[in-house]
Amino acid sequence: MTDADAFPQSPRPKLVLVTGPSGAGRSTAINALEDAGSEAIDNMPLSLVPRLLDGPPLDRPLALSMDVRNRDFSVEMALGVLDDLRREGADVSLLYLDATPEVLLQRFSETRRRHPMAPFETPLIGITRELDLLRPLREQADYLIDTTTMTPHDLKADLRMWFGQADTGKMAVMLHSFSYKRGVPRGLDSMFDCRFLANPYWDETLRDMTGQSPKVQAYVQTDPTFGSFFDTLLKMTVSLLPAYAEEGKTHFSLGFGCTGGQHRSVTVTELLAKALAQAGWQVSIRHRELERRRDAPL
Repeated sequence: MTDADAFPQSPRPKLVLVTGPSGAGRSTAINALEDAGSEAIDNMPLSLVPRLLDGPPLDRPLALSMDVRNRDFSVEMALGVLDDLRREGADVSLLYLDATPEVLLQRFSETRRRHPMAPFETPLIGITRELDLLRPLREQADYLIDTTTMTPHDLKADLRMWFGQADTGKMAVMLHSFSYKRGVPRGLDSMFDCRFLANPYWDETLRDMTGQSPKVQAYVQTDPTFGSFFDTLLKMTVSLLPAYAEEGKTHFSLGFGCTGGQHRSVTVTELLAKALAQAGWQVSIRHRELERRRDAPL
């Protein structure tokens, strides 16, 4: 048996190289990519990266973290590795996580860690040095995510949206619930205002519950406008999703907002997700305000 028989040809190997300043959320990102189905390797020496394409074909995407802690790290080498991998036929994306110096400093102050580029100086000196050093990588990034105001859930959701369904061959649908008080989530393709529906907040027995509760869902559905609204929403969504998929979209994000993001928007998101799943779509749910109850900053 030849090597070709042992290792049959496969599609172009997919790699995501993750970088950015210390404290911007790289560890969260690499864990999220692993959860999304990638094989994740943290702080692999850059000189060893090209060898990953030797031997058996990759059966899933690779997510590799690289930063100033790598023993052979340099911006020039990182850019060279990118070029080499692409010349060898790999499908490589550079993901750069960023944050403002003020937020990076706050995160270092909270953890009391020493900055790797200023172990015997103030963290701000190290942050400034690192941002200057990494600027060429930032400029070359295929994906740039600013985590300044993001929670770990926010970052994980963005990565799941961009990378989580890339190999399924089917468009992923993400449904968001949110509060208009906190603004509209990033990256929505479409959204609906649910503030016209009956509000469970005014029922003291339901106020502390959420739209994930059957009691709250039943209350919202008693609104005389709910039935026609939801039927129209479902028919429209089911009819449009195949058209978006045919256009080559790999993900579609649909948002539902209400005043507090606890009851009405959550109810509609939950009910629509269930209906779309029954129709055969792969659906993810984000309840932004419910996540904020338990989330800490990055």
